[in-house]
Amino acid sequence: MNKRRLGKTNYEVSEIALGTWQLGSKWGEEFDEKEAMATLEAAYAQGINFIDTADVYKDRLSEKTIGKFLKTKKEKIYVVTKIGRRLNPHVKEGYTKENLTRFVDEALENMELNSLDLVLLHCPPTDVFYQPETFRALDELKKNGKIQHYGVSVERVEEAIKAMDYDISAVEIIFNMFRLRPDELFFKLAKEKEIGTIIRVPLASGLLTGRYTLETTFGEQDHRTYNRNGEAFDKGETFSGVDYATGVRAAEELKKIFGTDEIAPYALKWILAHDISTVIPGASNEDQVRRNVEALTVPKLSKEQMQAVKRVYEKYVKEQVHYLW
Repeated sequence: MNKRRLGKTNYEVSEIALGTWQLGSKWGEEFDEKEAMATLEAAYAQGINFIDTADVYKDRLSEKTIGKFLKTKKEKIYVVTKIGRRLNPHVKEGYTKENLTRFVDEALENMELNSLDLVLLHCPPTDVFYQPETFRALDELKKNGKIQHYGVSVERVEEAIKAMDYDISAVEIIFNMFRLRPDELFFKLAKEKEIGTIIRVPLASGLLTGRYTLETTFGEQDHRTYNRNGEAFDKGETFSGVDYATGVRAAEELKKIFGTDEIAPYALKWILAHDISTVIPGASNEDQVRRNVEALTVPKLSKEQMQAVKRVYEKYVKEQVHYLW
């Protein structure tokens, strides 16, 4: 497993990391701790040393299971957890020193840790980025040792750039073959400021696996069923904001470019061809972890392949997403 430096944290993290939204369950299904532990063990066996979680993932069970897992390992495994989405309502006024301190204390308790490697605000409302008191509260938590570094998980490129006004160490952002805009300016600025870049939703909710067709259906509790138009949360989280039928057609074009029906490894390899720190595909079981890591065995993508991906984006996707996020 290759490692990359996560910005000013100086953490050397695995190129392929582990996102744990689905840990121990598929979308909409009950949590299975045994399956979750097996998934974490598979990630460890593959050389993954960076895990992304959040306090709202399975209502703290993701954090708690990760905490148990960490106790079984002597080697350093970095964990980033996200806070803020427990607010109800989820509004800028909730991002106070008191609430942030409570969320951090709960995460420390859930994982039985004395300090958190990296904490990210979990896609806060845009106005939070114009509340310096929120970031001063994070500075204080860092100063007192409860967190080592902090940053933001964002929906929009503009939010990521605005966050650079503060002492952030990392940004988690959507970037994939259907979401190219972060590469226009954001990655360049992040490198200049030594801000780590964590890539989320790398497979566009599965569209970039190449397995879905127009006839594919998803479970009733799956956000790919109920959030296609942003009914529950930001539309960009589901299929990266791309209309499903359009995404299927674009994926068919990508299959032709790479000469395979299984394009997930190529989609991850494409991301790694950019100047980013790590990518966090999700996994609900051991097999999915192994499939994610297969990206590292794919040969370096050619200039022609990279250009072809951009053409597919411009033909099918750009008009739908480029100016929204």
